[in-house]
Amino acid sequence: MAKPVVSLDQVTIRFAGDSGDGMQLTGDRFTMDTASLGNDLSTLPNYPAEIRAPQGTLPGVSSFQLHFADHMIKTPGDAPDILVAMNPAALKANIKDLPRGATIIVDLDEFSTRNLSKVGYATNPLEDGTLDSYKVHAVGLTSLTVAALSELSLTRKEAERSKNMFALGLLSWMYHRPTEATENFLKAKFGKKPEILAANLLAYKTGWNYGETTEDFAVSYEIAPAKMPAGTYRNISGNVALAYGLIAASQQSGLKLFLGSYPITPASDILHELSKHKKFGVITFQAEDEIAAIGAALGASYGGALGITTTSGPGLALKSETIGLGVMLELPLIIIDVQRGGPSTGLPTKTEQADLLQAMFGRNGESPVVVLAPSTPSDCFAIALEAARIATTYRVPVMLLSDGYIANGSEPWKIPDVSTLPDLSVEFAKPQEDFMPYLRDTKTLARPWAIPGTKGLEHRIGGVEKADKTGEISYDPMNHDLMVRARAAKVAGVEVPDLVVDDPQGDAEVLLLGWGSTYGPIAAAIESLRTNGENIAQAHLRYINPFPKNLGKVLEKYSKVIVPEMNLGQLSMLLRSQYLKDIIGYNMVRGLPFTTAEIMEAAMEVLHD
Repeated sequence: MAKPVVSLDQVTIRFAGDSGDGMQLTGDRFTMDTASLGNDLSTLPNYPAEIRAPQGTLPGVSSFQLHFADHMIKTPGDAPDILVAMNPAALKANIKDLPRGATIIVDLDEFSTRNLSKVGYATNPLEDGTLDSYKVHAVGLTSLTVAALSELSLTRKEAERSKNMFALGLLSWMYHRPTEATENFLKAKFGKKPEILAANLLAYKTGWNYGETTEDFAVSYEIAPAKMPAGTYRNISGNVALAYGLIAASQQSGLKLFLGSYPITPASDILHELSKHKKFGVITFQAEDEIAAIGAALGASYGGALGITTTSGPGLALKSETIGLGVMLELPLIIIDVQRGGPSTGLPTKTEQADLLQAMFGRNGESPVVVLAPSTPSDCFAIALEAARIATTYRVPVMLLSDGYIANGSEPWKIPDVSTLPDLSVEFAKPQEDFMPYLRDTKTLARPWAIPGTKGLEHRIGGVEKADKTGEISYDPMNHDLMVRARAAKVAGVEVPDLVVDDPQGDAEVLLLGWGSTYGPIAAAIESLRTNGENIAQAHLRYINPFPKNLGKVLEKYSKVIVPEMNLGQLSMLLRSQYLKDIIGYNMVRGLPFTTAEIMEAAMEVLHD
């Protein structure tokens, strides 16, 4: 008899295991198959910081969470409905996040006395009643995989490595995910290793068949496609979206794209992705250190290219002197900081928003730069184009603040019509008599962008103060005051859109104001609060320096303004100082994004204070 199929509107699944268990690959494949069915989705990969943590220990646990639905969603889910735990460490590290009644699938073979003792279990939680409030499926993932692959000429250890494919097959059966794409992926990945390919395909199919035939799983589940605006979609992560946005900016501006980068978590994927696209004229340079990387990028900008550098917080600190040089030279430069937990090495694989003040002020002297922040993975494409527009139009360094949550998370992205992309054409200085390298455009205050080696455009460069108009070295006090103010006025005068406020009734007294990756949980919380009858407004900042011109009036309108941040109140500090507004900060620095429930609770306290 066919098993019953239960229709759901959404579900959140978390795969967890050792960093060597292939949880990121498993989660990514399940995500791709889900995207192909048209569900809306959001993901949260969670990596261990240790490169080789001892097997079966808590520091080595890697997880991948996916929330997918038949409607538009904003977050990867507050808590998993399903936890797939490949060992006791994965169970212990994640059990605290599970609501009562959630489903747990564990690899029974890994719950040995030795593995239990590694993570402090005195007794087996599968037997001592610890998990009585959950729906537990103890499946011999390892032994079933090994048995299925017994006819292949593999060692037991080699066969065990395919157990993640068994788990993927089982979950694919449970949620009616298509199999063809994953099978094709495996063929492409392991095509040159026939035995490994056969093992993974067989384990994947065995997992599917196990779900179909075992009595342990009585039902499967179906989630209909989400109703989304018409168009062509693909699943995309924040880092890949940034890379694509930069390539689009290069094509729309007619400038060669040059990336000078030193690998650093969680920004390295931008370098990896851009290095694949030489056919678009992209030049990638993996430098020996962070200082060389930004020096090369600034040099590329001086030569007439779109100069870009990528990093995370520790690397941004090292780049500060050259960013200041970019401010002094008044050249376009894009600095992408994918923020992570700090200070120092901090939490290399975890997310945070604590580099905002460093982006604003982390240089010597008066050295303002433009600061932008994407709100979602797909927004990274648009923000990259915007960073290029501002950098080339105003001849300024632009700091783009992503973070680990946005960078590694993914969601459906509607591929834009190329004809709708902005024209970013650039006009270089033309040879002329008595060339004035610091004669400013009356509207933008930008100086000419002169290509070196062009006869008639010879001028001085360097970090020493320049004379107004002529660009000669100048130590004149009044000239220095003039140039400092001119550079500040140029950044302050960058044209950015007004802040859009979502206040349907127009009379809310409380505003939830976010920036960066807090957008998802804030938007989801707002939706739930309004469903519960609360009157509350929402706004989100993508432009932080300069702020939108109407921000002051927006803040004046609301009696209470809540600003959630994954730091100790850095945006709140900027808003208080500039607008003299009493800001209510809601701050956490756990290396994890906010949940919707946390934002709702913080808002309710203010709404009913």
